[in-house]
Amino acid sequence: MQIGIVGLPFSGKSTLFQTITKTHIDSAVLAKAELHQAVIKVPDERLDKLTGIFNPKKKVKATIEVIDMIGLQKGESGLPAGQAGSTKFTSNFLGKVKTNDALIHVVRLFENNAVPHPDNSIDMLRDIDSFETEFIISDMEIVEKRLGSIKKQIMKTKDEQLKRELPVLEKCNEILEKETPLREEHFSIDEMKLLRSYQLLSAKPMLIALNLDENQIDLADNFLDELVKKKLSSNTKALTFFGQIEMEMSELSEEDAAIFMKDYGIKQSALDSIIRSSYDLLGLHSFFTVGDDECRAWTIKKGMNAQEAAGEIHTDFFKKFIRAEVVHYDDFIAHGSFAKTKESGHWRLEGKDYIVRDGDIISIRHG
Repeated sequence: MQIGIVGLPFSGKSTLFQTITKTHIDSAVLAKAELHQAVIKVPDERLDKLTGIFNPKKKVKATIEVIDMIGLQKGESGLPAGQAGSTKFTSNFLGKVKTNDALIHVVRLFENNAVPHPDNSIDMLRDIDSFETEFIISDMEIVEKRLGSIKKQIMKTKDEQLKRELPVLEKCNEILEKETPLREEHFSIDEMKLLRSYQLLSAKPMLIALNLDENQIDLADNFLDELVKKKLSSNTKALTFFGQIEMEMSELSEEDAAIFMKDYGIKQSALDSIIRSSYDLLGLHSFFTVGDDECRAWTIKKGMNAQEAAGEIHTDFFKKFIRAEVVHYDDFIAHGSFAKTKESGHWRLEGKDYIVRDGDIISIRHG
């Protein structure tokens, strides 16, 4: 899973990136590079507990790749920075964003006269709309170009694939002409498969991260409430984080960071909030494999069956799948061993069509 962090200059994108990845980048390097990448190991108390029980040679956490998209600069449209309409994305920036599975849009809500906002004022909805508008324009250009090409080809050929693609693109075009992001509309599984190759930006799940300072902690819920009322859809979620505070916390031990959070009244770290929200946005959850050699968390799409989950472990497990031994984490912890879960009836054999649940502990039988 790859998530891109986007936002206007001085919004706190790189602060968030460094906070959740626990990396600290020199300011000179930060200014030169077009993007930074890092892999986050997903914290999971369940995996920690299983590792404590089995004492394996290795513990492997699920991971998320995070990319800090710092290529965007104000004035790329040719207008002076701060002038209305000056947030114009280059094709270079848009091309990098397209490869991500989801996007985190960092929106600045803190005041800082030493680092002025590019538009010289703080306006949450304006900044969100500036990105949405550019994504919609980019998608419209792609869709309209493809529609023109398909209509010409259909006149010359009876290609059934093109005939299936045409109404889906026409549907997209109608949505985009209403200045609505594609993520806010419903598409069937088959429609999504047809659209996947286009990597349309406004269709990508979006996590809006509101960056506040220490004086705004008590206002966090108010900002979220305003956003929920005006902007959020099923494929757009929002959270608040406290960039400067959490940057300092990222350099502390877990124990000291917990005390720091309590003192400031911060309920959840940016890392935990982003992972939870990202999993929800992308429809993901985890199952576990355990043993003396390795305890591991595997991230899969919700709704995957046992055979598909087995394929995430190894392609041969998918091809030669026979059965899955399954017990849920909660039942295993409650009974304390596989033997006792068998006695209680919680351990069971499942076929390839079994839908894997979040927290299942699975062992694959294969040929």
